[in-house]
Amino acid sequence: MQVKKHSGELVNYNPKALRNSLTKSGASESEVDNVFEAIKSKLYNGISTKELYDLAFNALKCIRKTYAARYSLKRALRDLGPEGFYFEKWVARIFQEDGYKAMTGQTIQGHAVSHEIDVVASKGNELLAIECKFRNDVEAKISVTTPMYFMSRVKDISNKPYTFFNKTLKVTEGWLVTNAYLTSDSKAFAEYYNLNILSWDYPAHKNIKTVVDNNGEYPITCLTSISNAEKAQLLKAQCILVKDIVRNPKFLDILDINNKQKEELLNEAEELIISPVRNK
Repeated sequence: MQVKKHSGELVNYNPKALRNSLTKSGASESEVDNVFEAIKSKLYNGISTKELYDLAFNALKCIRKTYAARYSLKRALRDLGPEGFYFEKWVARIFQEDGYKAMTGQTIQGHAVSHEIDVVASKGNELLAIECKFRNDVEAKISVTTPMYFMSRVKDISNKPYTFFNKTLKVTEGWLVTNAYLTSDSKAFAEYYNLNILSWDYPAHKNIKTVVDNNGEYPITCLTSISNAEKAQLLKAQCILVKDIVRNPKFLDILDINNKQKEELLNEAEELIISPVRNK
């Protein structure tokens, strides 16, 4: 059986890859078997990757909503678009959860030219300049020109003092964060020059998927108990992480949902972040 990718390319169906991604949702081996059993009669030659994803997602959701929420992380990150404004907010929150102070959308003057910095973060004597590359395309890859450009930007703002969070520091590190994949050349370039890059698939053991699963820093768009319109309302209210509604359930008051729905949503949120999947 062949599967049609987003690009239109036909590739062989890989049940092992599907099983691996389902297992990373937290589902047990027997539960994954149940998903395969539920979807097998609906598979056909030429099925699109989106259709295959939807079948697996819905089958997982019937077993446990938090499995489906974890499984949907890549799509949930794309839902922080369409321009990536909320993706930058989410990246800032990831660093804040790690003890940094962070803000988005800052312009600073480098040695040669000025630069728009997506996220500035500071902790102790560290000052980080973080560039976010958001992609809507499910199969998008970051080419080697992006880390090259990123490295030149970091060089232009290095060894120069900047004042943020009532403290004057020099930029100690630059970070490139993307929800897309990296090409092999991008990975080779990053490794040779020891660049700080966080992407969907890089570094191998500390990429976006593992960082989020290990720390429970899921975007609000992961939740399966509310509609896309309701997620948009929460994002507009600066409720970016699932953790935000667990810590402050009053965020749910902006939604037109009843108490039973609020309770269901909170239960999903609490289970999602309290019992994260530990990916190694």
